[in-house]
Amino acid sequence: MAKKPGLEAAYALKSTEDVKELYAAWAGSYDSDFAAQNDYDLHHQVARGYADRGGVGPVLDVGAGTGRVGVALAALGVGPIHGTDISGEMLAQADAKGCYASVFVSDITRPLTDIADGTYAGIVRAGVFTLGHLGPEPIGELIRITQTGGLLALAVNATHWEAAGFEDAFAALGAQVTDLTRTPVSIYTEAATHDHARDQSMLVTFRAA
Repeated sequence: MAKKPGLEAAYALKSTEDVKELYAAWAGSYDSDFAAQNDYDLHHQVARGYADRGGVGPVLDVGAGTGRVGVALAALGVGPIHGTDISGEMLAQADAKGCYASVFVSDITRPLTDIADGTYAGIVRAGVFTLGHLGPEPIGELIRITQTGGLLALAVNATHWEAAGFEDAFAALGAQVTDLTRTPVSIYTEAATHDHARDQSMLVTFRAA
């Protein structure tokens, strides 16, 4: 994959190696040439959704990227915060922000065998469940590593929600989840004017049973 880092390249990802290559190249400029220029706001939506529903630490930021969700959670008084991502280069940017108790590389398309059942009081995720990235398959593993009664707040791109079968996947979880809510939220601020400015995510919150 030799495409220039950007939103269209991210939506077109086809493999784990593509993901690693794109985000390694993008890590140093992601905050300035994507998040700032595009008025990205989903990290605030996820952090507020988690805090407003009583989410506490220790919380794991899955697909932490450059750490924008962590910064938003810390500003709301939530912690300790831990971060994981498939890209070590992106995690280095997150770690430098100083809001994470720890960061570690992982691939959540595979079992998180180094993490024990019920390790975290909650899970947050802003940008992994989107076009070119992950379907609903890892959700069961995220529930496993969450304490009983712990809160998960996951943003799922609205188009991806339909195309990847998230509705059916959550229905199939049955008694594994309680207090499920689904709230459409904007990915970008009202100031955004680019082609994806009006895109939305489904903010899904629920508790591990």
